[in-house]
Amino acid sequence: MTDLDTFRTETRAWLEANCPLEMREPVRTEKDTVWGGRDQSYMTPAQKQWMDAMASRGWTVPDWPKEYGGGGLSAAETKVLREEMARIRARNPLNSFGISMLGPALLKYGSEEQKLEHLPKIARGEIRWCQGYSEPNAGSDLASLATSAEDKGDHFLVNGQKVWTSYADKADWIFCLVRTDRTNKHNGISFVLFDMATPGVSTKPILLISGYSPFCETFFDNVKVPKENLVGELNKGWDVAKYLLGHEREMISGMGLGGTGGKNPLVVGALATIGVDHDGKLADPLLRAQIALFEVRAKAFAAQSERFIDELKAGRAHPAQPSMMKYYGTELNKARYELVMAAGGSDELEWESEASNGGREARAWLRTKANSIEGGTSEVQLNIIAKRILELPS
Repeated sequence: MTDLDTFRTETRAWLEANCPLEMREPVRTEKDTVWGGRDQSYMTPAQKQWMDAMASRGWTVPDWPKEYGGGGLSAAETKVLREEMARIRARNPLNSFGISMLGPALLKYGSEEQKLEHLPKIARGEIRWCQGYSEPNAGSDLASLATSAEDKGDHFLVNGQKVWTSYADKADWIFCLVRTDRTNKHNGISFVLFDMATPGVSTKPILLISGYSPFCETFFDNVKVPKENLVGELNKGWDVAKYLLGHEREMISGMGLGGTGGKNPLVVGALATIGVDHDGKLADPLLRAQIALFEVRAKAFAAQSERFIDELKAGRAHPAQPSMMKYYGTELNKARYELVMAAGGSDELEWESEASNGGREARAWLRTKANSIEGGTSEVQLNIIAKRILELPS
């Protein structure tokens, strides 16, 4: 038996013993997702138990170094862990912008003090982060941002506004792009961290067409940010920003991974609504063919995603590949919900009844329309793919 076989055996036994049965059920609503944070009163006992158990082994971030709260696992061991979690359908113990976006940026650009201060808290789910990037006049052209950070000696004084700040009203800290030099568009941006409880920070949720308010407007009015919270060099925050965007797009591409396999909600919902024919197949042959084609594409994307993650961890991924994954993953997610709505028919458009769970599917379908905007529009991603991967002329 190889060391990796031994690791698999031990990991399987540990997961079976420590993953609560409740945490092996499918994620159905936002309440099933664990984000950590200072306020953990929203968590069920099983969610708290699962997060803490995984964090105790560093397995919320299994491939981070142990000194920063990670598991110190190799790429092969991390893959085994993911496979064994999938085998028992274990939920992700902790969803976190700190894990998916800020963490990789700090590992690359942060000082040793910043890594030791922030990464273990991210790994343990103690601090919930939000992202201060987009502004009312700086969306796709992010480098046009105007939120300023004035040098006041031992601190920066931040003034301005961000928009579409996911869960800013629930976050404890923010990683934020600010302008520290007005004479240079790209080389006048810095990357700073600060506590959302700092005086002068306020948020206002934005009500979406889906009926939910996960995004916020975020305002900074003379917010004092200590100089030690500058990540990387002054006026070189655009380098950090671009690196982090790659990881954000990798995260968003994961939307395309849900729903593969014969027992996914798409297939189950179609069977319940439309029924089967005399051969036991979905009664609508056209929809059956569309779902089958979707399943093929979803499985192919899952295989490509696994390959991409392996290449990324090994440092062999193309720098523009996250844009390709983000584009296809979000298009796949939108296609999934189009099929959900097609399978449900007009009843799926119902908005408020108990029968429709408050219009859950319709609201989720509407929400997917933003997939092609958030994290960089599809048009921007296609431009990046054309220029940097296909090397087409400008």
